Amino acid sequence: MISVVVVDDQGLVRAGFRMILEAQPDVEVVGEAADGLEAVEAARRLEPDVVLMDIRMPRLDGLEATRRIAGPGTSGSVKVLILTTFDLDEYVYEALRAGASGFLLKDVQRDDLVAAVRVVAGGEALLAPSITRRLIGEFARRPAPVTAAPKALDALTAREREVLGLICRGHSNAEIAAELVISEQTVKTHVGNVLSKLGLRDRIHAVILGYESGLIQPGAS
Repeated sequence: MISVVVVDDQGLVRAGFRMILEAQPDVEVVGEAADGLEAVEAARRLEPDVVLMDIRMPRLDGLEATRRIAGPGTSGSVKVLILTTFDLDEYVYEALRAGASGFLLKDVQRDDLVAAVRVVAGGEALLAPSITRRLIGEFARRPAPVTAAPKALDALTAREREVLGLICRGHSNAEIAAELVISEQTVKTHVGNVLSKLGLRDRIHAVILGYESGLIQPGAS
């Protein structure tokens, strides 16, 4: 069973998401929260697989709540899936940097919501390659201050560095396989090794690391 905590300041929205998710045989809503403080408390107490997180809420917004639940220094066991009314606005961008594993628009279709929860619970980032490229566009338009590249990069093999570079440019596994002339299964292995060695939650955070460390420059081929 995939355990979920639903966080939104509107009771009707929480009830709607609960109804959709609990209709699935493999999903259980174990709690709700009406603001960020309640979300942090519920995540720590219930240890769900996924927190479905609104951004704009009273007392503590979803951005800071995400940082406290899934940001640097946390266990990484709870995944945060952001809900927003805007498509890749600055809140979503910052939430991804804070540790979120993806985002959904609030008008998401029923089947897409369920699929998203399953994907994030399985440890994958919920951003299609096209959305990843738009995230990269955010770096190009408004680059964050460059930080020191982690020493863990030295542990990557030459092929793993190639794969990391292609991830950072928004390539899907199929596109990486075609570029490097290897199988998709081999790509998956390389991606898993890269994330493990760098201590990253998912490929989206690989993109963030690549750009913020200066490993990849916006616009570079």
